Amino acid sequence: MGKELLFEIGTEEIPSGYLPPALEELKAVAGRLLQEHRLTFAGIRTLGTPRRLTLCVDGLAEKQADARREVIGPTRAVAYDAQGKPTRAAEGFARAQGVPVERLEVRALDRGEYMMAVQEERGAATPQVLLTLLPKVLTSLSFPKFMRWGDGTFRFVRPVRWLLCLYGGKVVPVAIEGLNLKADAKTYGHRFLSPRGVRVRSFQEYLETLEEKFVIVDQDRRREIVRKLAVEAAATVKGQVVLDDDLVETVTHLVEFPTVVCGSFRPEYLELPRDVIITPMRKHQRYFPVVDAAGNLLPHFVAISNMRARDMELIRQGNERVLRARLNDAEFFYRDDRKVPLAERVGRLRDIIFQEKLGTMHDKVQRVRELAAFIADRVDPACRAGAERAAHLCKADLVTTMVKEFPNLQGTMGREYARLSGEPPEVCQAIEEHYLPRSAGDRLAASNAGAVVGLADRLDSIVGCFGVGLMPTGSEDPYALRRAALGVVQTILHRGLRASLGELVERARAAFGSRLDHPADRIQREVLDFLRGRIQVVLVDRGLPPEVVEAVLAAGFDDVADAARRAEALAVMRREADFGELSAAFRRVVGIIPRGFDRPVDAARLVEGAERALHAQVIALKAEVDGKVAAHDYLGALQRIAGLKPMVDMFFEEVLVIGPDEGLTQNRFALLKAVGDLFARIADFTKITG
Repeated sequence: MGKELLFEIGTEEIPSGYLPPALEELKAVAGRLLQEHRLTFAGIRTLGTPRRLTLCVDGLAEKQADARREVIGPTRAVAYDAQGKPTRAAEGFARAQGVPVERLEVRALDRGEYMMAVQEERGAATPQVLLTLLPKVLTSLSFPKFMRWGDGTFRFVRPVRWLLCLYGGKVVPVAIEGLNLKADAKTYGHRFLSPRGVRVRSFQEYLETLEEKFVIVDQDRRREIVRKLAVEAAATVKGQVVLDDDLVETVTHLVEFPTVVCGSFRPEYLELPRDVIITPMRKHQRYFPVVDAAGNLLPHFVAISNMRARDMELIRQGNERVLRARLNDAEFFYRDDRKVPLAERVGRLRDIIFQEKLGTMHDKVQRVRELAAFIADRVDPACRAGAERAAHLCKADLVTTMVKEFPNLQGTMGREYARLSGEPPEVCQAIEEHYLPRSAGDRLAASNAGAVVGLADRLDSIVGCFGVGLMPTGSEDPYALRRAALGVVQTILHRGLRASLGELVERARAAFGSRLDHPADRIQREVLDFLRGRIQVVLVDRGLPPEVVEAVLAAGFDDVADAARRAEALAVMRREADFGELSAAFRRVVGIIPRGFDRPVDAARLVEGAERALHAQVIALKAEVDGKVAAHDYLGALQRIAGLKPMVDMFFEEVLVIGPDEGLTQNRFALLKAVGDLFARIADFTKITG
């Protein structure tokens, strides 16, 4: 039976966004290092609050497993001379392995007799191993930013103030190099409500004691408490709380001991646009909005506090005062911005640099407008007028006071100010939607006009940045081009837009004129390859098998929506019982054809019955397959092509493809290529393993 390990890293407040990935990494790193150190365990979990990262390992073995290591050295002939004495080669090998030369063993292998060094390593006691293992765990954690403090060289996300380490209820005095701390059995409660240290002996006692000291260590339990408190608080004002998952997650990692207050604001503020009220609540103050049964905002909010005061009324008043100041500002900005129609602000975009080499935001708007008109003509000519107007206005809200103060309202305020300026509803909608999706999991444009402007905006950014050498590298992507490319793919698939990706990229490139540094063919190649990678990501995220996606994209992805349909059909076909045999037959067909071979079949030179029968079937199928492909019935096309397999098998059984007659050989290559071309319309089956 193993024992319990409890390891806590006590820190200054860690940013809420850092905590979830840190806890996942702590679990992964600890599990990996325990395995590498030959320590078995029954289970592992990580908990955390803003002031602590906690690792608990159940059933951790009391000692390392013993290890035996065998290393092959020189051959016996090289290791010993004619008198049977060890040579310098044997002595050097033994010395390198840390064993006496007389302990080298002779092993008979398939390729002869070799010297073998065998090392037996007895497992050390777990507390001894933990002294070196746990510092590795701590120093292996990565964060977006690190800090150094005092005179030491140790770096961590925030200053480390204490370490707790218990194995089987006993202290393991772990020390970190560069950190003047040694682990003991002491932890600390809430910074303000119970700051004194307290000793614990087990994980269960740790949880219970800290809760008495106003700390809920388990983030899952803390999250549920946040939800429950928010719902109950909203009910006191006959409302329903709007529990945004991202905000719940943020608040969960901002507090150690959730308490709730339900505040209010002047009903007059409800005359402001909904997003203008909600944004200061969520983004700045981390408050939850409250709505009625119909979803209309009520003049109330729910705030989760990390404090429990004797008079919670003071906390409520403080939160109301802060929100009131925010809403006062928003009200002023909103009324001031409305004095100037949105269209009159477009000219001011000349004062905003989009990118040094790519011009101003006004230059970008002109390019986006032209590209949007081009795209609209190809996907939905009826939306062209709305898309052009929306493209002209889509960045004008960047120069409004509201967006300068609340940048995440760009697009939203553009929609609102366009509406107040008398723009058509479809234009207002497209202005907001061209930013969608803003992030993973966000909603997508619900109109073709919004989708078209969004595509034009993103393609302009991608092509322009690639054209001046600003491509993403590794983890660096300062212009968010990966996110833009994902937006392009997701928008096309969501709206089912049918357009040539290559044509759109070329049109976007041409709009820059002589601004771009790289030649046109290089930009085209690099941008399309970049977009191909995002198409692959999106299709795999949809649940399609990676090799199916790879096979389909290898056959072409210029029409993204069409590529997705082909992938879906192939994924269905791949589940058929005999698909493996069909795939193998295709690989055999294309595998025998010389690279670059391209010539038509000469029916007059088909002499064998099997090859004539195969040719006749290919001719008969081609028109039918062409029809199904034109109708995007790729599953039907694949099912009809699969009917060729018996004739392909018979062809290979009865016909000598490569024979003495070069003319016959070439004609048989041509026949096999005709068979392969039927498959190649849909996917490259050589990418499918079974």
